[in-house]
Amino acid sequence: MVAVSRARRVRRQLPLSPWLFAAPGLLIIGVFILYPFVSTLVNAFTDKRTLIPGEFVGLANFRELLHDDMFWIGLRNSTLYVLGVVPALVILPLLLALLVQKNIPGITFFRSAFYTPVVASIVVVGLIWVWLLDERGLINSLLEAVGVGRVGFLSDQWLLLLSAMAVTVWKGLGYYMIIYLAALANVPRELHEAAAVDGAGAIRRFVTVTVPAVRSTMALVGALSSVAAFKVFSEVYLMAGPSGGPAGEDTTLVMLVQRTGTGLTGRVGYASAISVVVFVVTVALMLLVLRADRRGEA
Repeated sequence: MVAVSRARRVRRQLPLSPWLFAAPGLLIIGVFILYPFVSTLVNAFTDKRTLIPGEFVGLANFRELLHDDMFWIGLRNSTLYVLGVVPALVILPLLLALLVQKNIPGITFFRSAFYTPVVASIVVVGLIWVWLLDERGLINSLLEAVGVGRVGFLSDQWLLLLSAMAVTVWKGLGYYMIIYLAALANVPRELHEAAAVDGAGAIRRFVTVTVPAVRSTMALVGALSSVAAFKVFSEVYLMAGPSGGPAGEDTTLVMLVQRTGTGLTGRVGYASAISVVVFVVTVALMLLVLRADRRGEA
């Protein structure tokens, strides 16, 4: 009887055990993810400020976005960032992974070297590139030494944006290279051997064997890099400054959120509306990439 009653108590306790183990993780998700998300969504429909609770204003913030020149500048720059960064981060890490996947003496050093920018602080990386690209920086000094002249990498609107894109690509190469290395390890070697027997060269094997085998990984990299590129902040902020470059022409949407919603007079409601737009666009980007991947597989 004692054993039976003990078994009943254990059965009554088991349904609660998984929730007890999951409680710390659920608490963290609720406090740091779900609550901020719901709060931002609610604030987007109010005129809340930093020190003022605000009242419900409906779609007024979103209507104001349509007439805000800075919003359209931020949307343009964020979109250009996606178009400039994502193709490079989909293709270049794959080529890099193909170069370092072979087990030859010393290859571990190169893998570590390519991955080092990933673990480096983005603030440190940004400052290093600012020093390199400054008017009196190393790159401009070398250009002047060879007779080209100094280039305004950080003072020209478009060159500054391209420089920030280059930093993003440089820092992300190692991260996506690791993802591709894991995918390439699962490609059957027999496929390459069969293609080689049929007379296919290295480029043809890459197009007909490697790319189809890692298509789903390319879609994953495209989705991740698209979301990260559209939400870019640190690279542009460090290189362009809080003002967003000359006349604010290099401001991105996330920079606009930070600039609008912070400070003692920050417009939290309006910044939340911009954040909602960023969220909707990033979800749409992920869905488009995944849908394109399904069509490619079909």
